Amino acid sequence: MTALADPQVQIAAPQTRTLPPFAVVLHNDDVNEMGRVVHTLVEIVRIKLPDAFELTLEAHNEGEAVVCRTHRERAEFLRDQLLSKGLIATIERI
Repeated sequence: MTALADPQVQIAAPQTRTLPPFAVVLHNDDVNEMGRVVHTLVEIVRIKLPDAFELTLEAHNEGEAVVCRTHRERAEFLRDQLLSKGLIATIERI
């Protein structure tokens, strides 16, 4: 008799785990102009222009801004892309 035909055998539901979230943090610097930072955020992070402007302003005024929250691999990728464009970015586990 197979497991499918045996009424006493129960098949467990698949278990899923969520990946721990990470934040991509943009840091203020004295090198990049705000327009360039806004353009880079739109290009790399794929956010809308008004959102990119707000994040850039927050980083300028507060010293840093959380650009997005995502899983580790994507956070590392976005951080590396921002660094390659000359911005200062880090990731933090949240």
